[in-house]
Amino acid sequence: MAACFAVRTEVFVAEQSVPESIEYDAYDADAVHVLAVSADGGALGTGRLLHGPAALAKTGSEGVGSLGRLAVRKAARGLGVGAALVRAIEAEAARLGLAAVDLGAQTHALAFYERLGYVPYGPEFQDAGIPHRAMRRPLP
Repeated sequence: MAACFAVRTEVFVAEQSVPESIEYDAYDADAVHVLAVSADGGALGTGRLLHGPAALAKTGSEGVGSLGRLAVRKAARGLGVGAALVRAIEAEAARLGLAAVDLGAQTHALAFYERLGYVPYGPEFQDAGIPHRAMRRPLP
């Protein structure tokens, strides 16, 4: 967890100026966290999956997971780390029997998620002062 939090602090708090007081929340305790590491064991990126009652609060359905806090260190961007993290989270969601995965994408990242099969829905919204769109991908 320390490595996951270190990546999130670097990307969201330091780079994007998200207040640390809102970066970490009660959902972290029960979420499934994934961590991408380099061959030498260094943390490259992280993300989390909310499911069950925690997902219900985010997605409106316990059968739909919520992918969030996807962060890749600057030096690892463009290497496929983000896509690998998304696929790992989707695999866990499928293992848990979830029908789909939702996420709130920063608008600059919409094309990234669309390439992975996510479809935007609903209006743009602000989260931590950053514009986002809701997106969903049904799982096979």
